[in-house]
Amino acid sequence: MTVYDTLVIIPTYNEIANMKKMIPIVMELDEKFALLVVDDGSPDGTATYVDEQKSVFPGRIHLLNRKKKLGLGTAYVAGFQYALDKNFPYICEMDADFSHDPNDLLRLVDGIRKGIADIVIGSRYCKGISIINWPLSRLILSYSANLYARFITGAKIMDMTAGFKCIRAEVLQKIDIKKIRSNGYAFQIEVHFRAYKAGFKIVEESIIFREREEGVSKMSKSIVKEAMWRVWSLKMRSLLNLL
Repeated sequence: MTVYDTLVIIPTYNEIANMKKMIPIVMELDEKFALLVVDDGSPDGTATYVDEQKSVFPGRIHLLNRKKKLGLGTAYVAGFQYALDKNFPYICEMDADFSHDPNDLLRLVDGIRKGIADIVIGSRYCKGISIINWPLSRLILSYSANLYARFITGAKIMDMTAGFKCIRAEVLQKIDIKKIRSNGYAFQIEVHFRAYKAGFKIVEESIIFREREEGVSKMSKSIVKEAMWRVWSLKMRSLLNLL
């Protein structure tokens, strides 16, 4: 019997078209991979489809079916807690929309399994800029946000807002995920900063990031505003030993 050592967490909202393509790909990558979809009440039937896949891939497909949109950060915290409760030693984050190439999961997980790092980030900025099909305005916003977060927090991470990574379970246990308060893309900054301050080894692997082909981006002004003030909050709490 195969022991599943890696849980890939994918938050979804109206991603049925993408999940119909994503699930078979992830299942074929590595027999030790399991997949958890955290769905926020998608009206397009995403959760129903994922639930049906449990019988196709017994023991490997998991679903947290939430009744309404509760945000990216809470979706990942719920997924992290699920992974810890089920004793998965390695946990991955990935978007549903194929902006992250699922094949790159193999590189991220390999670095953790071999003990090279405690977190391996799929980075858009560690070797120049590796983003395809983004409008210039969004590229400038993202790059500037990462410069800003890196400058304020002092973390030596090029892609502070990266949502594609593999994490050793011990990291999530040590940083106490129940203390995480960010709920947009600031969530990624907070996870990285808490892990950095806790002394864990973080490595960035360069990836090609592509704009989504299906569905609608979840980016909003409120998400940007949260990220701007959250980095200051994290820095101050760190200085006061309140993280």
